[in-house]
Amino acid sequence: MLAVFRRELKAYFVSPIGFVFVGFFILIAGVFFAISNLLQGNPNFTGVLSSLTFVFLFLVPILTMRLLTEEARQKTDQLLITSPLSITGIVVGKYLAAVGVFVITLIITLLFPLIMSFYALLGLGWWEILGGYIGFLLMGCAFISVGLFFSSLTDNQLIAAMYTFAALLLIWILDFVAQSVPSTVGSGVVFLSLLAVALVALVYFSTRNVPAGVVTFVIAAAAVILLYFLARGIYNGLIARILGWFSLVKRYGDFSLGQLSLSPVVYYISFSGAFVFMTVRMIEKRRWV
Repeated sequence: MLAVFRRELKAYFVSPIGFVFVGFFILIAGVFFAISNLLQGNPNFTGVLSSLTFVFLFLVPILTMRLLTEEARQKTDQLLITSPLSITGIVVGKYLAAVGVFVITLIITLLFPLIMSFYALLGLGWWEILGGYIGFLLMGCAFISVGLFFSSLTDNQLIAAMYTFAALLLIWILDFVAQSVPSTVGSGVVFLSLLAVALVALVYFSTRNVPAGVVTFVIAAAAVILLYFLARGIYNGLIARILGWFSLVKRYGDFSLGQLSLSPVVYYISFSGAFVFMTVRMIEKRRWV
């Protein structure tokens, strides 16, 4: 894993991708810093980080689009699959390399609050800034895991970037969608049924095993029906609750206020781990194709 990590981290700065990501991120952060803090005399730097979350949607595809697509395009993915390294080690090494570039970028942006500290008369809210950075790092790692997964689905970097951006944009607007979705029992039943169908499709296409798909369908259908007759009230507002559960941006709010709690930390780590795991499964499936 460490060998893969070093190789991929070096590859970012041998090619223009690493410099483009770091340079563009710092440029936009500098513009937000100048407008929000320097020109207005505002010591709240967490507002800059909050503004950067949307810009990050455009930068993550650049950072992750080559992680696994490059191996597939150059036909070296089979060599990696059959190498002594485990697939999990390969995927985690590539993921940590992308996270490493992101961490380097965040460390450079620490210059902005340090500059403010020399001129702030009342002092900076360093705990809020620290919380904002921790939250932004965790959310960024979750975004990168999404890009890693979509880079495993194709051998075309542009397509991987487009898939990643579309997925992250969907995650970004979940909070707005959740406010306008219906909250009736019927809509909740339909939505949960669609999720059950999606789960069955995921199991089948991941395993190509008909019995596994049938068992998953029976269990999912039974769960939907039993919930309807035994706990019908759970379907009220179910769509909004599920969409809110998948929201990555909403959980960043506490960090921006300097509030560190275990729940969002565990969520971000679990979210990242789930997408890394799915990526491993996608690569392992190629071994038997």
